[in-house]
Amino acid sequence: MKPLFKFFLILGVGTILFFRCGRDHPSLPDPDDRIPKKVVIKPNDFLSGENYDQLTVEVASVQGYEPTDEALNNLKAFLESRLNKNGGIGLVPASIPSPGKAAYSLDDIKKIEQEYRTLFSDPEEKKLTAWFFFADADYAENEGDSKALGIAYGPASMVIFEKTVREFSGGRGQPSTPVLETTVAEHEFGHILGLVNNGTNMVVNHQDVTNGKHCNNQDCLMYWAAEHSGPVINFLTGGKIPSLDQNCLNDLKNNGGK
Repeated sequence: MKPLFKFFLILGVGTILFFRCGRDHPSLPDPDDRIPKKVVIKPNDFLSGENYDQLTVEVASVQGYEPTDEALNNLKAFLESRLNKNGGIGLVPASIPSPGKAAYSLDDIKKIEQEYRTLFSDPEEKKLTAWFFFADADYAENEGDSKALGIAYGPASMVIFEKTVREFSGGRGQPSTPVLETTVAEHEFGHILGLVNNGTNMVVNHQDVTNGKHCNNQDCLMYWAAEHSGPVINFLTGGKIPSLDQNCLNDLKNNGGK
């Protein structure tokens, strides 16, 4: 056998074996397959039943800082009264260990969600999810005496600073803890629903531009004082949970809500 012919024969056999081994070897999973696909969520997805007919809210709390059952029941009733979800609305509690933070930055909060969130929206099954985190420390961006009680920081993500809520509730001259928890939780979910001018268009202009995405009606749930520790005391005079005013209700109905 001539050396040149022998060389090409060996090369050809090696090539065949290489491709055969390549075909027989099981492929490794695509890393992206293990990560929930990016789903764009809009306020209309919560309000209407067109794209999603059921909602599950994952309520993650640091151990010892769980919201009261009364507040969770109130939140569920609030959502059922405003959202068109024929498949139902459920709240799923989850407990997480304390991250050991003296205060939470927004980046801290997002990292906690990335680590502990387990439920994600599935458009194919028309299942929508949201995330609530009840934290055991204050917000790191607080300024002065007034502290943030809650923040809606994503299309379906919210945090309640439960330690702060407890500090400003349950005492003399303060609202009860369930009332303050309910007020803040419903207020933050109102932002997720697009209020005010936050993804849900206004039927008539009622935005308090000075205070961002809030209602200009001082008796409305979406008034800015609902999420700040200082003014919330006067805002909740009488111990009643505020309701959405007619302008906010009209906005939600105009965007697919009840």
